[in-house]
Amino acid sequence: MYYGSIAQMNVKEGHQDNLVALFDDIRVTPPEGMVAWLLMQPDEEDYMLGVAVFESKDAYVANANRPEQHESFLQIMEHLESEPTWTDGTYLLNQFL
Repeated sequence: MYYGSIAQMNVKEGHQDNLVALFDDIRVTPPEGMVAWLLMQPDEEDYMLGVAVFESKDAYVANANRPEQHESFLQIMEHLESEPTWTDGTYLLNQFL
C-alpha cells in the first residue's frame, strides 16, 4: 500500500501561476520513493489541493526530513496565505493507469 499526504493550500491572490510553475520545477527531480504528485484546483474554490504518493511511510518520512524538502517548502510558503492543512495516511486503494 502507498502512503502520502493531501495538502489544502490557500494561495495568495495573484500567485497561482507562480506556485504551479514552482511545483512543476520541483517535480522534475522527484525524491526517491515518490510514486505520484498531483495538484488540483477545485471547482469554484479559492484553494488548491496537493496530493503526494510514496511507496511507503518510510519513504514519505525520509523525504520530509531531507534538507531539500525544507527549502522547497520555504519557497512554496512564499505563495501561500498560511501553512497548508495536511492530511497524512495510507492510501487503501489505488489504480494508477
